[in-house]
Amino acid sequence: MKTWKTVSRRTVLNHSRFLTVEDHTVELPDGRVISEWPWVITPDYASVCAVTEDGEFLGFRQTKYGVEGFTLAVAGGYIEPGEDPLDAARRELLEETGYEAPDWTHLGHYRVDANRGAGVAHLFLARGARRVAEADADDLEEQELLHLSRSELEAALAAGEFKVLPWTTVVALALLYLDREA
Repeated sequence: MKTWKTVSRRTVLNHSRFLTVEDHTVELPDGRVISEWPWVITPDYASVCAVTEDGEFLGFRQTKYGVEGFTLAVAGGYIEPGEDPLDAARRELLEETGYEAPDWTHLGHYRVDANRGAGVAHLFLARGARRVAEADADDLEEQELLHLSRSELEAALAAGEFKVLPWTTVVALALLYLDREA
């Protein structure tokens, strides 16, 4: 099986460090060429499913501009240029919750949109989290830090209360990992 090949690329929008849109010309494995294939460039990011020393899962109830109503969320955010994804995950957990964790598991990294780009999500499980500072997040949305039992987390996941795909995914993968490890 052959892959698609990028023949050329042209920037059509350079909005900010958070959004660039390009038109790519791509060649398909059968030799056909498609011009003006839209490609979206956004920063890669880390999402963290954190479990405290007491076995509680950290999360947030918050609002997001692109989500109707409230959603449950996990800690996470953009990876700074040159920053290692694990370092970004540790930084985001501390900034958003005031917690640090000694035990980290990388649950994988995933392209957000297989055909249009839109960054890569790096997903982590953090265990043994303990509070070491006050939260100092620069998030624009209001958020309430929650401590959820495993059954509460599973119920929220099953009910669709994590309304953003990477948050749903990191929680589901973390639970799967914890079950396989037990």
